[in-house]
Amino acid sequence: MTVALIEIQKLSKTYDLGAEKVFALRDVSFSMEASEFASIMGPSGSGKSTLMNLLGCLDLPSSGTYRLDGIDVQNQSADELAEVRNKKIGFVFQSFNLLPRATALENVELPLLYGRVKEPAKKAMDALQRVGLGHRAKHKPNELSGGEKQRAAIARALVINPRIILADEPTGNLDSKTSADIMKLFTRLNEEGVTIILVTHEQDIAAYSRRIFQMQDGKLVKDSGSAPRVLMKEEAHADI
Repeated sequence: MTVALIEIQKLSKTYDLGAEKVFALRDVSFSMEASEFASIMGPSGSGKSTLMNLLGCLDLPSSGTYRLDGIDVQNQSADELAEVRNKKIGFVFQSFNLLPRATALENVELPLLYGRVKEPAKKAMDALQRVGLGHRAKHKPNELSGGEKQRAAIARALVINPRIILADEPTGNLDSKTSADIMKLFTRLNEEGVTIILVTHEQDIAAYSRRIFQMQDGKLVKDSGSAPRVLMKEEAHADI
């Protein structure tokens, strides 16, 4: 029997603010197989970011269970969780989070500094080439366009060869054409076997995924289920 890559049961997160308790996530349950591509949607305050933080092992649930690649996450120590993040999860953010004084190559190398990795520069260059940015490896973030910065951030997520990439509003700071280019890149990476979960407010961005989770008031109110992705007209014959 195949073990799901992600399996969560009745996952909840409560923040205690003195006399008040905030229920950020309420009894969320779902599972995902490897190589799925899912979007998490919902209004502000719906629990999207809380769920993403829990999936990324950046926070622990107040109750419920989360198994990632067979690992019972909530029973791991802080050091064990850091190791899980460094080996299994790549993160991509809306604001890119690149070090301004480091080159694209040096930024992509960063996750490799936490482990004893041979030839980190070569691995970083391979990741940059994988996202079509090898020719900009020596450029610093202020010398890159918005789309190039996000490609560098995606390369940084890829360099550890993760099981999952978690992307939080990855097109939020990009124009529509650049956003489409980045989503085509995510699509190609997913077709190569990378599991991708992204948070977005935009229906046209979510349409690139094959599964959509709809959040509201901390609850998972709709799960579209995994389905073939419908190609957008402009990408049907386009190259990445």
